[in-house]
Amino acid sequence: MSDGAANPNHHNHSRTALLRWIASLGAVTAEALAVREGIGVPSARGHLRAAAAKRLLVRHRPLADGPALYTATRAGLRAADVEGIEPCTVSAAGAAHLIECARVAAALERRYPDHTAQGERELRAAERSQGTPLASAQLSAGVGGGSCWGARWHRPDLVLWPAAHEEPPVAVEVELTVKAPARLQAICRAWARARCVAGVLYLAPPEVERAVGRAIDRAHAGERVVVVPLDSLAA
Repeated sequence: MSDGAANPNHHNHSRTALLRWIASLGAVTAEALAVREGIGVPSARGHLRAAAAKRLLVRHRPLADGPALYTATRAGLRAADVEGIEPCTVSAAGAAHLIECARVAAALERRYPDHTAQGERELRAAERSQGTPLASAQLSAGVGGGSCWGARWHRPDLVLWPAAHEEPPVAVEVELTVKAPARLQAICRAWARARCVAGVLYLAPPEVERAVGRAIDRAHAGERVVVVPLDSLAA
């Protein structure tokens, strides 16, 4: 992402791409943007602050010891020409998850440059628009999840799409807290049945990684679902 001073059209294209990425994920940090674009954090922060100055983004700092989060405003969503996505609400309770999802998305795109990381918000909008599951798992009756198409569905935090969407994507779950064992097993079992994805990657801290591993084993989902340490994607 260059400063675009010599080429206003390139600058506008870069800003639109940035806004679309933020709209997809809900919120991003300067640190995540720096990893994604291969630039310094101060430069990434400058791009975000410039967009915020134009009221395309809003800066949030819900965690005193955490990085700032930037979300798209309604003007920013219009500028990005995205539909079906509302501005993201940032709270102290959900900030850590938003920060990690942005970090993981950036690291995945940096590591796999021929893939694109899509956020749950963009996936939800696309599935509503097309009326079909694109990268979601159908849960059994009685298991809570998103309601769509008359059934219960679980959507991943991120979807790693190959170029041109020629092959099924990989669903990515950023699991920071331990879910109830029965619910986690049900989700793993649903992912094992899902054929719209090539597989599922869980990223989790040590104590959560162990819980996810047990759920995968008990759901007999090991052929399609794996869990790795959250820091395995460290830049």
